Amino acid sequence: MSNQPEPQTIKVQLPNPPPSVEQLLACVMDATAELKAHDVVSIDVRGKSSVADYFVIASGTSSRHVKSIAEEVVRFAKKLDMMPLGMEGEREAEWVLVDLGDVVVHVMLPRMRELYALERLWTVGDQPPSRDGDDEETI
Repeated sequence: MSNQPEPQTIKVQLPNPPPSVEQLLACVMDATAELKAHDVVSIDVRGKSSVADYFVIASGTSSRHVKSIAEEVVRFAKKLDMMPLGMEGEREAEWVLVDLGDVVVHVMLPRMRELYALERLWTVGDQPPSRDGDDEETI
């Protein structure tokens, strides 16, 4: 018998019926607003990525704020019976990613956001991403 640990399997069950992408996006936007995230942007990546339909990018003022915003996103998603498929970076909390399936949320410190420039990466050749309060993709 080997001392190797068994691989861990995470079972994810989607609610029946699952929330629409619009409901999930609105939920994420509400969660980021609740904890006063800065510069919240939603980017429609349908047709550009098979990973998700929307990326939401938000900034926090400190690593504690970043982590709290990400946890609030998870809490709000649970109200829709959605459990995140994954959450990465909460230990360092400079950039926390919350994968909700159709919507992937990036909560970042401003310096990390500037360094990686996800908005620029995913909107090359597009209109600028909508900011919180713009009319283009407001839900």
